[in-house]
Amino acid sequence: MKQMIDVSEDELNDFLSQAVTKTFKRQEIVSRPDIVPDEIFFINKGIIRVLITDNEGTEHTIHFAMENQFIADYSHFIQRQPSIYSLQTMEETEVVILPRTCIEWGYNHLKEGQKMGRLVAEYYFIYQDDRIKNTYVRTPKQRYDNITDVFPDIHNRVPQHMIASYLGITPIHLSRLKKAAIEKL
Repeated sequence: MKQMIDVSEDELNDFLSQAVTKTFKRQEIVSRPDIVPDEIFFINKGIIRVLITDNEGTEHTIHFAMENQFIADYSHFIQRQPSIYSLQTMEETEVVILPRTCIEWGYNHLKEGQKMGRLVAEYYFIYQDDRIKNTYVRTPKQRYDNITDVFPDIHNRVPQHMIASYLGITPIHLSRLKKAAIEKL
């Protein structure tokens, strides 16, 4: 928070007194579909995958979030509607859980609480906009080449079939891209 806004120690302590730190095991679901999301997570350590399951039961990886990032089903959190996404840990993950009451307290009591909310929303909007552009403008190879810029060390932390899903390609295609990249070296 101190990197984003001007916040005093007292403000920060009051804000965080309403939050809870929790460690989740590997592959644990931290947020489920069909439930109104009532919290935002800040990742201290670990990685969370955002996924959606289609009508045929196939899982699609929409996003990954890593250390020092906020994650939630933001649109459903804001609209107070049941989520359509699952948030699943990919490794043991420590998060700070910020309940809705904590977020609203921050908007109303932190000197720059509204600014913080705006900055988080702007970051998320830019990420989503880039994600849409990448899907339609970049080739699978370009998306593959770019993934470690967005998610450092992702190949060592997440199963390859989930990375392929995120990239919008098959695991076989991902293997070919990886092989071609290794041969270039």
